[in-house]
Amino acid sequence: MNTVDLTKPGCRDISDAWFQLLFKILEEGSVHIIDRGSYAGQKRLEFDYVTVKINYPETLPLLPQIPEQYGIPNPVADDYLDEYLPYLMTSHKMPGEDYTYGERLAGDPDQVQLIIDIYKKHGPRNNQMILQVGQPRDILLEDPLCLRHIDTRIQNNKLHFFIYFRSWDLWGGFPANLAAIEMLKQYMAAEIGVENGEMIAASKGLHLYDYSFDMAKCLRMRDDIKLNGE
Repeated sequence: MNTVDLTKPGCRDISDAWFQLLFKILEEGSVHIIDRGSYAGQKRLEFDYVTVKINYPETLPLLPQIPEQYGIPNPVADDYLDEYLPYLMTSHKMPGEDYTYGERLAGDPDQVQLIIDIYKKHGPRNNQMILQVGQPRDILLEDPLCLRHIDTRIQNNKLHFFIYFRSWDLWGGFPANLAAIEMLKQYMAAEIGVENGEMIAASKGLHLYDYSFDMAKCLRMRDDIKLNGE
């Protein structure tokens, strides 16, 4: 299995992690045909397993900025987080949606508020404070949730997040998700009364869809790369 470990010493910020993983997946990822799920029948360049530690996830800008000379749009629009945050931090759900992350995190029960209250009442040293996103019945959905859980730890008076995605689009999903989750972490840290900390994210399915292969090669300035499995 092609496992990737970016935890020692880790990445500076979300943008640094995105660029490092983008360059690395071109050389170490493997191309597979998707049998079932989003974009079934298309190609996906994927790591078998990846772990990345981000030391200063609060560094601005939260979203990666691609230099203009490449002529490639940023992976996430600058105003995207304004729309995404309510999706992550409130229980509101639009008609026709099977789920939202916010429904799972801040619905009934409101896990975000419960964790804040428990840390404030009982102190930081326990191993129980995990934001559960995935549920057993999700396997019946046509498109189950990608984010499964956000585990938490207060260490040295800082709130740290440990994040797991079962499947994760590196091009747009990785930076958008982590930027929003970082804002959630900052909010929870402030409410608990501790400092903001690091994040460690893992996935057994971090990938690029084939529409982004050429853009990734352009950023790497390596149009000649032969992808493993093509």
